[in-house]
Amino acid sequence: MKLYLEMLLYRVFHAQRKRLRPFMAQIKLAPGQPKILGYLVSHEGCMQKDLAEYCDIEPATVSRILDTLEKGGLIRRTVAENNRRAGSLSLTETGLRQYKLWETRCQEVEEEMLAGFSEKEKRELTEYLKRIYKNLSGKDAL
Repeated sequence: MKLYLEMLLYRVFHAQRKRLRPFMAQIKLAPGQPKILGYLVSHEGCMQKDLAEYCDIEPATVSRILDTLEKGGLIRRTVAENNRRAGSLSLTETGLRQYKLWETRCQEVEEEMLAGFSEKEKRELTEYLKRIYKNLSGKDAL
């Protein structure tokens, strides 16, 4: 049976997720939360709409994830005095600690995924995936 690109991409995504999900549960994170925490690491004080755009998900979905993160003590929301709809988001120490654990595990899985790849092949793969994303979404990947 010939494997098409769509199926190969799905299988790679699924295999990676199977490696990461148990650890995600171990450190008490849920799907969607790590990418939000990661964005906040380098975008302290951002607004919710920025997060939704970066994560390529609906604002309502971001809102639900943020509610859970806030209840868990991983993020802090600050509401602007003059505009309740405008507020900023930041990580707590706990949130930063959880994200660093997650990032370390992701690096380990990435090393496993790319074992045997040359540095040139890794760069090329990254560029190919960015181009595929741009072709499908019309947006730059990162």
